[in-house]
Formats: sequence, C-alpha cells, structure tokens
Amino acid sequence: MAHIDRQFEMPAKFLADLDADAAAELVTASADVVLVLDQDGVIQDLALATDDLLELGCRHWLNKPWTQTVTVESQPKVRDLLSQATSSDGVRWRHVNQATDAGTELPLSYSVVPVKRQAKGAHRTAPHTLAFGRDLRPQVALQQRLVTAQQSLERDYWRLRQAETRYRLLFQMSAEPVLILEGSIDKLEEANPAAQELFGDKCKRPGWSLAEGLDAQSLQALREMLEGLRSAGSADSVTVRVTGQPEPLKVSASSFRHDKGSYFLLRFTRPQDLATSSASPAQARLELMKVLESAPDALVVTELSGQILTANQAFLDMAQVGSEEQARGQMLDKWLGRTGVEFRVLVSNLRQHGSVRLFATQMQGAQGSVSEVEISAVATQGSQRLLGFTIRDMGRRLSADGRGAKELPRSASQMTELVGRLPLKDIVRETTDLIEQLCIEAALELTGDNRASAAEMLGLSRQSLYIKLRRFGIGDSASETDGPERAP
Repeated sequence: MAHIDRQFEMPAKFLADLDADAAAELVTASADVVLVLDQDGVIQDLALATDDLLELGCRHWLNKPWTQTVTVESQPKVRDLLSQATSSDGVRWRHVNQATDAGTELPLSYSVVPVKRQAKGAHRTAPHTLAFGRDLRPQVALQQRLVTAQQSLERDYWRLRQAETRYRLLFQMSAEPVLILEGSIDKLEEANPAAQELFGDKCKRPGWSLAEGLDAQSLQALREMLEGLRSAGSADSVTVRVTGQPEPLKVSASSFRHDKGSYFLLRFTRPQDLATSSASPAQARLELMKVLESAPDALVVTELSGQILTANQAFLDMAQVGSEEQARGQMLDKWLGRTGVEFRVLVSNLRQHGSVRLFATQMQGAQGSVSEVEISAVATQGSQRLLGFTIRDMGRRLSADGRGAKELPRSASQMTELVGRLPLKDIVRETTDLIEQLCIEAALELTGDNRASAAEMLGLSRQSLYIKLRRFGIGDSASETDGPERAP
C-alpha cells in the first residue's frame, strides 16, 4: 500500500505537462478566492470562484498591498501569514476579513503557499506567493443563528425556572392538603406539607397509595370521580373520610398532562377552611404575618425617622444580619442607599406623597455584599405613623433585549431623580457615555452590524469606532483570535 503524505510523491509524473491555463483552472477550483502576491505582499492578480463574489466588487484589491485590503484587526494576521509563507510546518489557515467595494466585510479563511519554478535543472523559490481563501459566510451565518437560538433558549429556560419557582412556592405554602397523582390513586407523585400532616409521614414512603388513607366507601367514590374526570374532563367534588380524622373532607380534582402522561391534582378542603370568613380578625392578622415573614421580597417597618421596628427573614438575608434583634432599633440607611442623602430624599417623598414606587438604589450587606434593589414604600396614616418598605433584589433580573440594566432617561424629570444619589459629574459622565453607547448600538443595528457603514453614519473614522467598541465592550471588535469573527 502506498504511503499517504500531505504532498504528492510524484508531482513531476502527473503535473509536469500542465500549461499555464490548466494550472490556473486547478488553482481557481481549489478555493473561493485566490490571490497572487509578489515578494512585498502586493496583490498582482486574483481569481474568484463564484458570481456573488464578483458582484461584491473585489477588483480594487489589485496592485495594492494585501494588508491595505483587509480590516484593522485582520492586518496582523496577514503579516503573520506572509512571514510564515516559506515555513515547512505545513499549511496554516487564518481568519481574515476582506473589505469590499460594497462597504461590507467578507470573512475568508486564508492559507499562503509559495510558488516554485524550474530553473536550470534546480528548484528555486519564485518571487510569487499564492493565497488560497475559503468563503466563511455560510459558517458565520450558522454561528449567528446558533447564538440567537441559544439566547432564545436561555430566556425560555429562565421563564420556566421562574414559573416553576412560583408554582413550588404556592404548592408548599398552601394551607390546604394537595396531592398530585400520576394516572391513578396508587401512584403518588408529590404531596405538599399540609397533605403530609393530614396523612402522616407514611405518605412520604415510596410506593404509598392513597387507598391506605381512605375507607372503602370513600375510596370507591374517589375512583368514580377520577374516572369521570378522565373521560369528561370535569367532575364534581366528593366527600371522603381520611383514616384517623374525625370529620369528613371534601375533595375536588383537576387533570393535566405532562411528558405524555396524565396527572390528577387533588385538593382536600377541611371543615374549618370552609368557615374561614368567620375567623377572628386577630387570627387573620396572625396568618398574614406568617405570610409576610416568609415572603421572598424584603419587608421592613420603621418609624418616621427610619428606625427599624420589624423586618422579615428576606431582609435579614440581604442585610447579612443573623437575627431580627440585631436589626431592630437600627436606622434603615445603615444598609439602604448609596449615600445618606438618598435615603433622606426617599423618606421626604414618603412623608409628602404617602407612597413611593420603583425607587432604584443599592443595599449594602454587613459582610460587604452590594445589591441593586428596587423599593416600593408607603407611609401609614393614623395616631401612630409608620413607614413600610418592600425591597426587591434586581441583580438577577434579565433585560428583555439582553443589554443590561442601563436605560436612557426618557425625560428631564427622570434625570433629576438621580440628584442626591450620585455627584453631578458622575451623572453627566454616565448620561453622556450612555447616549454615546446607545447611538453606536443603533447605528450597528441599522446597518446590519456593518462597522464601515456605521462609522460613516456616525461621522467617525473606522479606527475611532473600533476604539469606542472596545471601550463599551460592544461585539468582538478588539478580538484578534484565530476563531471565526463577527458576521458582516
């Protein structure tokens, strides 16, 4: 078997009789773009394989140095290819963006090969080099579609996680016993804490069946209800007796499908739950306090001065305080607000208007953590005036367009709201930088991410645009890696 190498073993036998036209056809067929370069890297001739490349207008490359026909970030790669043209390490491919007459960028993957000629029976290196280019536009388009699909999947994933978190919170906090059955009474999928209290710890055991917790008559009524629900889609509630419970319970059911399976959600109503409206106001307030204590958002009640009277567990976690006693009696501005002036502005608005909504600020934990938060607050009326604060952590909120939390103030009144939170020079600098960044992003969006056209639209040189792109971290303009670059 013949030895396979990266070069022909007998090129003289098969290729020696080729004339110039045949050699040109072979070279043109081997790549999408072929450049003929002299010793100084000047393009002497070129060949394009497809009509769409001809329509882009690449003839202006002729008689120009190769480095002047590419984008700024690709120039070091071209110089590297030319310097390693005579290397014996094998063919090396580099990603290069060529500039076209249409003002767009053409992504190509180039390799450079020196041309050798016969001269007086000996080989010598000719003063010409061939650059073979492969069109990367299909790959770039696929990569862009992949990135777009990945971002869409991530947004869907976070929406599902948030929905699951809300469901889990409602399921666990429900005072009514709730069971989820997989297709039948004998397959328990999940039980909330209230159901575990009703049926005992035995319902946590694998393989436990609801039939173990009901008498025979109740079991038959429940089976008939589920059969009616499966066939008709709805069924009336039934009354059952749970083993060990003195009073009967009313059971209502609903069905849903998940992973091609049918599930039933059973809700058990206690007799005392039916008479909730007759419960005492004191009992209702006690239940409300329990809900507020376990709320996911931080809740704080203070005096008019801002001295903390009570706070829930979420606030203690954000403030990195071990117990409520450590927070009680302290001033809220110890943790809330970038400056003391900012908290005083918040309290002043509360006293004047009675409520404040969506007040953005920061919260500093006792251990050094800093969180971006959003506050809604209210001032109570009556003999004892108090302030109530709802504090929501905004650090993990995802922006709908993926640009982050910065937004351009839409009116002068919104900009004046920053007074007291930041020094004037910071407000001016942040607003100026934000306007500049948004204008650049808008220009890139209008031109289909064409940097040359965007620079012309903004009245900037391309080099100035690249500097600003690096400054604001937009795209990958500063990248000089060998991997595929941004789509034109």
